[in-house]
Parts: sequence; C-alpha cells; structure tokens
Amino acid sequence: MEDVNYIKHLNGVFVQFSKDSRINPTHISLYIALFQLWNSSFFKEEFYINREEVMAYSKIGSKSTYHRCIKELSHWNYLLYSPSHNPFKGSKIKMFDFGTSTEQVLYSSRTNIETSTGQALVRINKHIQTIENNKNINKRENFKISNNKNSETEEKQMATVPYQDNLKTSSDKNYDEPL
Repeated sequence: MEDVNYIKHLNGVFVQFSKDSRINPTHISLYIALFQLWNSSFFKEEFYINREEVMAYSKIGSKSTYHRCIKELSHWNYLLYSPSHNPFKGSKIKMFDFGTSTEQVLYSSRTNIETSTGQALVRINKHIQTIENNKNINKRENFKISNNKNSETEEKQMATVPYQDNLKTSSDKNYDEPL
C-alpha cells in the first residue's frame, strides 16, 4: 500500500467512524494502533497481534476495555478479529480496505464503504455566536475598562508617593556598601 492509499484508507475509516454513533475515542485509538501494526507487517491480508503491544500503542489500560472494543470493531465490520486463546500465539487480525478509490468521493452520503468517482462535498460549520460567547466578550471589555482604571489609580498613587531608592540603584551608588 503506497502513501496515498494510507491516507485514503484512514479517510474512509474516519468517514465511517463519524457516521457511527457507537464509536468512541477508545475504539478510534485501538483502530489506529492496529493500523500501525498492519503497516509494520507491510499491509499483509492477515497479521498477528500481541495484546500487550496493542494496549500500549492504543493507551488502553484495561484488558476488559481492550477486549470489548476489539470485539465491537470486529462485530461492526471495521476489522476481522480471530482470538487465538493461546498465550504463545497472537490473535489474528484482518483489516478491511476503506477508501481505495482512485478518485475522490463526490457524494459521500451515497456511499457506505463503496468507492465512487468525483470529489467529496464537505459541509463547513461556521462559528455560531452564542449567548455564552457574548458574555465572554463582555467580560473582556469589562476587564479592559477595569485595567485602565487600575492604571490610572496606580499613576495617582505613584505621583503622591515620593520615589525612594531603597536599593540605592542611582548612578552615585557606592558598590563597596552592602545592599
């Protein structure tokens, strides 16, 4: 699999993940760890994994979470998981190929895992101004106003308090004296 196909595969998977409400960050982390191991095995049709290694790559600390997520990914057809139940032999994984089209997807809503021709149409979500955002803007304005008031009062205080050179930093300081 060449570099372009890596990106197409991951883009295809992430499109599927974004449509699937069952997927959580742990599933995504696990899938990326498995993808890395698949890459390390030169994208063989099937490859073997070591649970500890996959858990370390995916930052999953619980065996039960790992087993639940890998079984769910297999059940949901993101990969094929065949547990070995043998501590000396790793479990077998088959990754399904997502996004192997030679062209871009034109209508992503018309395709599930299939390939198509054309360019993907992507919706742009613009920032929506909310009441909370308006409150934050008002807080910033109030902060600027209060800072200006504080600087004015500091200037008045400095004008009334004579300058004291307690550290004797003026130019006529005798450096032989201790501070």
